[in-house]
Amino acid sequence: MIWKESPVGQRVFVYYNLRSHLWSVKALTGPNRGLVIAHCTDLQLSSVTPRVSEAGRQRVLRDKQKNVHAGLVGHWVPLAGPYVHTASITYNPYRSATFTYKGDGEAYSGSARAWLIGRDVRVGKI
Repeated sequence: MIWKESPVGQRVFVYYNLRSHLWSVKALTGPNRGLVIAHCTDLQLSSVTPRVSEAGRQRVLRDKQKNVHAGLVGHWVPLAGPYVHTASITYNPYRSATFTYKGDGEAYSGSARAWLIGRDVRVGKI
């Protein structure tokens, strides 16, 4: 894990970086607000909500070129398990305007916790 400041407890926006194959973590509070403060393979968030920019999604649909327009917002907490009773979520701008559960395609609106392990995002299904 590489970080520029101590991120624990900080409100962040997290997205999967397709070039580095790591999670990019952008600070939403603190002295580095608006900047990517870390890249990591695994992390855990609390008070999680999905964020999708509809304008960014429309740009992807129009140009057929990916851009950063979707991710998860939450508070970075120390990685801990176990993450039982969870479900995987995904986002595909060509299929849906929001994050969805992988199993049933139902819209994901947020959760108390999320575990971002490798490319998999596991959330407590409410």
